[in-house]
Amino acid sequence: MKTVSVTAPGVVEIIDTPMPKPGPYQALVKTEFACVCNSTDSELVHGRFPGMERAFPFALGHESVGTVVEVGDKVKNFKIDGRAVSGLHFDLGVEGMQSGWGGFCEYVLANDHEAMVADGVADEEHGWFECYEIQTPLDDDISPKEAVLLCTWREVLGAFRDFHLNPGDDILIYGAGPVGLSFVKLGRLFGLGWIGIIDRHPEKQAKAKEFGANAVFDRDDPKLVDLKNLDAVIDAVGKPEIMNSGLPMIRRGGSLCVYGVMAGLKEFTINNSLADFNYNIFIHQWPTRLYEKEAQGPLCDWIREDKLSSSEFITHTFDIDDIDQALKTVADRKVIKALLTYS
Repeated sequence: MKTVSVTAPGVVEIIDTPMPKPGPYQALVKTEFACVCNSTDSELVHGRFPGMERAFPFALGHESVGTVVEVGDKVKNFKIDGRAVSGLHFDLGVEGMQSGWGGFCEYVLANDHEAMVADGVADEEHGWFECYEIQTPLDDDISPKEAVLLCTWREVLGAFRDFHLNPGDDILIYGAGPVGLSFVKLGRLFGLGWIGIIDRHPEKQAKAKEFGANAVFDRDDPKLVDLKNLDAVIDAVGKPEIMNSGLPMIRRGGSLCVYGVMAGLKEFTINNSLADFNYNIFIHQWPTRLYEKEAQGPLCDWIREDKLSSSEFITHTFDIDDIDQALKTVADRKVIKALLTYS
């Protein structure tokens, strides 16, 4: 089967690897669509993702959806011809080949977390990984092209809980990439109050307005100094200087929220003098899997109600054979989400 392999920093190839074989609690899934994760996939490809700096070669990808073609004998929650979200592949069957989650493989495995919990085997001794919790079946009325964005949307909506956001909260977001724009779109559906966003790209500013942002700013906009008493400032870029820029903007008891892995950053300094007496700092470098999983329900409801669509986010489409070009296009920072198709 086709596997997207990163063989050295910046070098991506499509190689052939053995078809995975499902275990008792696994479903074999034929990938239909995948998406490039702009930040994480880039950091992985260039050897900057924490823990994977020297992992070459490895199989790439973690945002995908596909059709179940085979199930193990203890699977209860996946069905043949049904669909699964977030299937991955950890054992590539090739000596020396590691997994960067392997979600771009032509075939992946989805693990039945609920069945493993019910049977008392959801632990490392039985091969369980924490990401199994968000490998979920997909309701039949949600199309796979819509579902492929659930991987991003679930993480973002789950982070609302980690950041303790509430309906009516006023927030400012740094960065209008797919995460920042998801905070705008989902924040409006969630019922946030005033939403502002900072980005230097006019096309992304326009998209933020389309999604319901009340105001957009360039990075050096002088009007930013007038922003005060916000409930939260969200860093969707991952730079320590943003934290200090946001401190004067939050109200007493407000929150400074950092979303995403701060690759290569071992420490950062907070200038406490810039803030009010009381404030919170939330660092969200990894999803809370339960929150991520539980986000799928409301997200699918918004899709059914025509309030949310992948077409609003997908700006580029590539065949999986053109993955190298897809990654290069993403690196030019003109892509919101790049869809990968499997012919």
